[in-house]
Amino acid sequence: MKKIIVPIDFSEESLYALDYASIWANKYKSDVQMVYVQTRKASKHWISEKKEKESVEKQFIELQKKYADKFHKACKFNYIIKKGRVFEEIAEQAEAFDDSMVICTTHGESGWSNFFIGSNTYRIVEGTMRPVISIGVNQKHKKPKTIVMPIDITKETREKVPLVASVAKHFDAEVHILKVTSSTGEGIHNTLNLYAKQVAKYFDERDVKYKSSLIVGDNITDVTIEYAKTVEANLIIIMTEQIKAWTNMLMGSYAQQMLNNSPIPVLSVTPYDVTLKGSSFRTMGG
Repeated sequence: MKKIIVPIDFSEESLYALDYASIWANKYKSDVQMVYVQTRKASKHWISEKKEKESVEKQFIELQKKYADKFHKACKFNYIIKKGRVFEEIAEQAEAFDDSMVICTTHGESGWSNFFIGSNTYRIVEGTMRPVISIGVNQKHKKPKTIVMPIDITKETREKVPLVASVAKHFDAEVHILKVTSSTGEGIHNTLNLYAKQVAKYFDERDVKYKSSLIVGDNITDVTIEYAKTVEANLIIIMTEQIKAWTNMLMGSYAQQMLNNSPIPVLSVTPYDVTLKGSSFRTMGG
């Protein structure tokens, strides 16, 4: 998390993400880059591309002055103006750095009002291998002191554990290992318990505070959100492949439901193969 990418269109909604980015940048000592994307639609119906760029640059300079004191002293707080399709350009910019993440709002006004809604926000998540935090405009953006980490029986579900541990250590947060399933079958529950024990071992080795719970429900999104609200969580961390695995089990995409309905910021993580010292997170049953 050396670089935090924040999509900006200068609406009040998009600035929520910039406020939230300051929390993460100050903890991880990250640089922050604001990104504005010029689209054909905006240029065609409003002002020329050149005038739009000039206006954007002036607004970015004002934001730099306004927000400079919110970031740590070593923070490189800059901006870039790109052209193209918004979600593609944001994902591409995140991929330009080896250790980056994206923080964006799930709804917006102005030029991006049709973009930051539902499935289009998910396209940023799909388009990058970097972690993406999506936040709602009415959410209270606090430091993540309570983190909900849902796990299921997919092989990817535990691959987010190293990042969860990192976030928990940086913010001195408590992690809730949430075993979630729509099944009442004993075999499924046994697998979930095994996975939870592996995760707990990894956390124990790194002095991460945690609790473990099992919930069963027809809609995984709903039960996860309700649990998170009950424990007053500040962050939910999910896997993108886990999202895809659940798509056919629910009424609509798990990702879309979570991004649209969660009153809590959601951190989406792309899976990767990893074997960690002391604990292994491999394929299902590994």
